[in-house]
Amino acid sequence: MKIVPIGEITTRFRAYLKAAEDGPVVVTKKGKAVAVLLAVADDDEVERLILAHSPKFQKILNRGKQQIRETGGIRHEDFWREVEAESQRTG
Repeated sequence: MKIVPIGEITTRFRAYLKAAEDGPVVVTKKGKAVAVLLAVADDDEVERLILAHSPKFQKILNRGKQQIRETGGIRHEDFWREVEAESQRTG
C-alpha cells in the first residue's frame, strides 16, 4: 500500500493508476486520507465496490438480515419456487 499526498497524485496520476495494480494507493490531503485508488479487474468488481459503499444498499441488506434473524428466513426450495412463479407472472 502506498500513501501519497494529493498534490503528487495530480502531477503523476498515470503512474499511481499503474501502482494501484500492485495494491491500494491512499491519497492524502494535509496528512489525512481522502481517497483510495484501487485497480479493478472488470465491471462486476466495480459494481460490487459501489454497492459495498452505498448507504441505501447497505440499509436493504441490513433489513434483510434482521428479517432473517426474526423469522428464520425462507427455505432454499421455497425461494426458487417463488422466483419461478414471479418470472412466469412477469414473463
